[in-house]
Amino acid sequence: MRAMVLEQPGRPLALVSRPLPNPGAGQVLLRVVACAVCRTDLHVVDGELTEPTLPLIPGHEIVGFVERVGQGVAGVSIGDRLGVPWLGWTCGTCQFCTSGRENLCDQARFTGYQLDGGYAEFTVADARFCLPIPDQYGSVEAAPLLCAGLIGFRALAAAGDARRLGIYGFGAAAHIVAQIAVHQGREVFAFTRPGDADARAFALELGVTWAGSSLEPPPQMLDAALIFAPVGALVPVALSAVVKGGTVVCAGIHMSDIPAFPYDRLWGERVVRSVANLTRADGMAFFRVAPAVPVRTSVTTYPLERANEALDDLRASRIRGAAVLALEAQ
Repeated sequence: MRAMVLEQPGRPLALVSRPLPNPGAGQVLLRVVACAVCRTDLHVVDGELTEPTLPLIPGHEIVGFVERVGQGVAGVSIGDRLGVPWLGWTCGTCQFCTSGRENLCDQARFTGYQLDGGYAEFTVADARFCLPIPDQYGSVEAAPLLCAGLIGFRALAAAGDARRLGIYGFGAAAHIVAQIAVHQGREVFAFTRPGDADARAFALELGVTWAGSSLEPPPQMLDAALIFAPVGALVPVALSAVVKGGTVVCAGIHMSDIPAFPYDRLWGERVVRSVANLTRADGMAFFRVAPAVPVRTSVTTYPLERANEALDDLRASRIRGAAVLALEAQ
């Protein structure tokens, strides 16, 4: 099979030929048809996430069809279409796994980080952590839902019942969660990079109440804010924009350092919290909600061998919505 491989962080991926992987006990072999390109992939490739298993095939927003089934797999058949998310394996026995918080498992392994991912023609995955894809979605359109959608959905839940919701960083996750929030009747305020008129126009097309620069205050105080941009300096900015008792949710797996800020920005029972990874329960809940909205994804497609170009475009914020490696005609 062909695969794009990270051999050393900071260097471009290499297109290589690899033997077809065999599914072990509890695993399935998937023929990959689409894999979205996530900002977390950038953090892995650029060396900001420091524990990859090298050489590594990145990619954790995978849609594929089952080609082989390993020993002990139940409820999965050859030909089924499944999605593979970031969370690829957990121990199942620790205090987190046994209390519905498997996203915090200390032994967890992650797709496209410790486990080979979807920048390849085939991949193996633990069948327990694969998600069925709703029939309403094509494979390319579904791929961004497997991380941008899931993490956005979990971040929105962390904001509680906030009626006025700010979203900082209007990329793949934001363009999905904004649709859900608008559908729920919330007022959504989109904050984009200064001067990014296209991102502001895109946000307004999705029904947000207001769109402006992350450097300017919203026209009304917010009940909660979600930060998807990996920029720690936005935390005190967002705290200044939320009301007393409001919540700021840091939704990325990596963020630059948060600068010191006056205590009065936090005072008034404001809350800063993070969202870490996802659970399988998140996935099942999200895929019940997304078709009902219905969530639509805006995608730019690339062939497998142009994965480095897709990463460069994402790094430079040239993507409207999400980038997706499309391996087959849909």
